[in-house]
Amino acid sequence: MPSFFEKQPKLGILGGGQLGRMLIQSAVNFDLYTKVLEADDQCPCRDVCSEFVRGSITDYETVLRFGKDVDVLTIEIENVNVDALEQLQSNGITVHPQPHVIRTIQDKGRQKQFLLEHNIPTTEFQVIENKTELLQFDRFFPAVQKLCTTGYDGRGIYKINGKQDFGRAFEKPSVLEKFVEFEKEISVIVARNISGEMKTYPPVEMMFHPAANLVEFLIAPASLSPSVEHRAEAIAEDVARAFNIIGLAAVEMFVMRDDTIFVNEIAPRPHNSGHHTIEANVTSQYEQHLRAIFDLPLGSTILQSPAVMVNILGTEGFEGAARYQGLEKVLAIDGATVHLYGKAITKPFRKMGHVTILDSNIDSALQKARYIKQQLKVIA
Repeated sequence: MPSFFEKQPKLGILGGGQLGRMLIQSAVNFDLYTKVLEADDQCPCRDVCSEFVRGSITDYETVLRFGKDVDVLTIEIENVNVDALEQLQSNGITVHPQPHVIRTIQDKGRQKQFLLEHNIPTTEFQVIENKTELLQFDRFFPAVQKLCTTGYDGRGIYKINGKQDFGRAFEKPSVLEKFVEFEKEISVIVARNISGEMKTYPPVEMMFHPAANLVEFLIAPASLSPSVEHRAEAIAEDVARAFNIIGLAAVEMFVMRDDTIFVNEIAPRPHNSGHHTIEANVTSQYEQHLRAIFDLPLGSTILQSPAVMVNILGTEGFEGAARYQGLEKVLAIDGATVHLYGKAITKPFRKMGHVTILDSNIDSALQKARYIKQQLKVIA
């Protein structure tokens, strides 16, 4: 690959959602040419990228054609055609994260087995092919069933308390995880560049929406003892080394009451748990991902201010052309920065934007975030 500064590099991005949009916003500062592949021509990336190609990111031939003329190819979602990425890589195209990383992580069963094989702490699990196999694992209940593939943003997850819940269980291949009573759910984002330089962001705490099972509030930094914080960061680094990943990995973890840590899931890309880094950290996760995949020096991950992020979700009962209510009230709040994703259509619980609040006092920031959730509504 040519030196970063010899020409305007061309970055290919598979997926046109909000993560890609924010990645492109950072790419503009590096004068990158951005080329996006996405089936939805009204996606968030459509009007901010240098070149837009409409097509399926899961179709072999489409991905192969798309990636043949870029300098670096990356993803903003794991559900991509890995066979095509492997072929592009063998043809000399730089693909980060590497296809082997994506192939392992996009299947939750394969991902859990990888963690087990590399002595990375994770919860007890069993991979099953269909729900009739649930009868073999009485000792697991209560448990959480996760589809091995296609689950995303709260979809593809089902809690099974006992036999009475078997009827609604997933019929497809899935992971059955023994339910654990954790104290906190945290995330550590780790970056690793081609030269092997690695940096972690301070752990953040995630608070989930009870109905949608996706992140509602995020608190940075997480309230952890120094020893637990250091151990969480070390585990994230172990994950990055085990995968030999180039780029970002968001490592979601459970912290138990006795301070034991278990890895829950991994995302090999920028992640919802790192949105706050745009305002709160010296280097945003999006800029860091670009630095990593182009083998540039990694930026500082220092948290400059405590922060709380609130996801703006589509309001229940509304579906159609998106309209925003209460935006003026939110913009009047000191320390609040609004990010709208440019999605034309709203649906209940669809991620439509986020707001980050910087405040020297976490309790004050969280109070502002709860107020924002009440005031800013996405309707149709």
